[in-house]
Amino acid sequence: MAVRHRLIKTSPGTVWDLLADGTRYAEWVVGTAASKPVRGRWPELGSAIEYEVRLGPLRLTNQTIVRNREEGTLLELEAQAGFLGTARIAVELRPWGEHCLVVVDEHPLQGAGGMVHNVGVEALLQIRHRAMLARLAKVCESDADHAREQRAPRPAARPGAAPQRGGGRA
Repeated sequence: MAVRHRLIKTSPGTVWDLLADGTRYAEWVVGTAASKPVRGRWPELGSAIEYEVRLGPLRLTNQTIVRNREEGTLLELEAQAGFLGTARIAVELRPWGEHCLVVVDEHPLQGAGGMVHNVGVEALLQIRHRAMLARLAKVCESDADHAREQRAPRPAARPGAAPQRGGGRA
């Protein structure tokens, strides 16, 4: 079972907001291209998103279904990868001080992926998860920085400075 964790320097709420947006799945999941919700309201139980996986010139369309969730803390998914079979992917969010510890646990359920599952496959999953968690951290931390910038107060005018007027010459 491939389990990997990463401390993301933002709140669990910020991480959950990204996980809960099915249109942004491809921003953090390694190997996927554009994603879109296709059933239900992501990430409600039973909802699904569809995304494209590109392997050189080959393009595969896959789906991921929400199998379990606990708002803000746990998202368990079943990734359906055609002839490769299915996999369970659990993403757990734990508050860690002011940050979020993200734990990803993935293992095959059915199909070819389960039949060839071995130490070598585990090593590849670890590499994939390291990259995926790095992408998740980058996107979440960037989202948090952007939100902070939006909330930051504007600098006050200097005392004695003339008020700013729009556009042209006076």
